[in-house]
Amino acid sequence: MIPEQRRDFIYRYVHEKNVASFNELAELMSVSHMTVRRDIQLLEEEGKVVAINGGVKLNNLLKSELPWREKAELHHDVKRKMGALAAMLIEPGQTLYLDAGTSLFEVAKAVAASHCFNLTVVTNDFSISHYLMDMPHITLYHTGGLVDQRNRSCLGKSAANFLHTINIDVAFLSSSSWDLARGMSTPSEGKASVKEAVLTVSRRRVLVCDSSKYGKYGMFHICALNQLTDIVSDQHLPADAQEAIQQQGIKLHLVESNEEAHYAEAGR
Repeated sequence: MIPEQRRDFIYRYVHEKNVASFNELAELMSVSHMTVRRDIQLLEEEGKVVAINGGVKLNNLLKSELPWREKAELHHDVKRKMGALAAMLIEPGQTLYLDAGTSLFEVAKAVAASHCFNLTVVTNDFSISHYLMDMPHITLYHTGGLVDQRNRSCLGKSAANFLHTINIDVAFLSSSSWDLARGMSTPSEGKASVKEAVLTVSRRRVLVCDSSKYGKYGMFHICALNQLTDIVSDQHLPADAQEAIQQQGIKLHLVESNEEAHYAEAGR
């Protein structure tokens, strides 16, 4: 690998594992420990990772997100289960919003396979709209707006303005980062404006987000968690977070996960 490929590999690997040691990275890439340390130093200077004793972890302050295709490969089994659970919250005849993201793509697949008819789906995600386009029981709207090629979606003021013109029964929202202290957040100002618009026009607001993103935060605040009605996540969500979320009156739906948790190593 050339240096740029190595650093990209390290960032993707840490996104998946939360924590990685110098030894495993050196072995996976067949390079020296010194090469790994230099790559990590550059990633740390970019604000993407934090070096820890013997290894590296993802920076809790997210500066950027992985592209759609790479995110789709992470925690896929958990996302599929969350999608199936989220689809159980809908009823025939409802108007749904499906936010952009790979977790919401799994919701879209489950919604399409459900027995709910006369559904209207609004989305800003091109992968979701393409998947649902040939479903006869679904009326489909796309928000339009500025195209985010990395995430295959639209964002910004134009998309937000369209959303302000409709009423949504159930909004399924994604987030790259969330916790009790900072709520939902994102490193993208354009994404924040779309999600904020959805929150104002939705009767039921459901965050669909796996626990690997809990404890991280982006520059742009979207909302406090108590503005949500439901959260769909997985069983590796920390116990104290589960209790606090339920105390706020939010309905918490957790799926089982066979993936290894890394909270202790990540300093959570």
